[in-house]
Amino acid sequence: MSERNEASLADQIDALLPQTQCRKCGYQGCRPYAEAISNGEADIDQCPPGGDQGIQLLAELLNVPAKPLNPEFGVQRPLQIAVIDETACIGCTKCLPPCPTDAILGASKQMHTVIAALCTGCELCVAPCPVNCISMVVSTNTEWTKANADLSRLRHQAKNQRQVKAEAEKSERLNRQKQLLAKLNKGKTTV
Repeated sequence: MSERNEASLADQIDALLPQTQCRKCGYQGCRPYAEAISNGEADIDQCPPGGDQGIQLLAELLNVPAKPLNPEFGVQRPLQIAVIDETACIGCTKCLPPCPTDAILGASKQMHTVIAALCTGCELCVAPCPVNCISMVVSTNTEWTKANADLSRLRHQAKNQRQVKAEAEKSERLNRQKQLLAKLNKGKTTV
């Protein structure tokens, strides 16, 4: 299979995944999992948020038999969202970086809150919280739709692009500082 066809298959698989970016499948998000499936490195039964319906869609796309969700990766359950006990939140910001869709709003030493409509229920914010003020509750939105997945994918991609740009800018600043220090040190040795 050519690289173009593999990319196309990965795109098709990614389009069927729920885009929760929860990493329960063992990969760093939905796109890496889609690529692993398309390359034959992962099975179709590793996505708890996609559940039986997601497995069925992947099976149909790949023309393979459907199978039950592999319990090694979790269990299918109702859509959940993160909720922050705002009275207990200390504003440490440790929940912000792991959120794949920037669904948590807050600043250092300020109370944080979750924008429920943007939360994918990934649970990645729970473990870093030093005061255990984040809990997962069943969402009032009982169905995760393709529109939810598309928005989640866009927000995740935007966050990744912003992080790459910030890293490049940081690296550029550090290089300029190193060059300036080298010039200063060179000037000291010639005096």
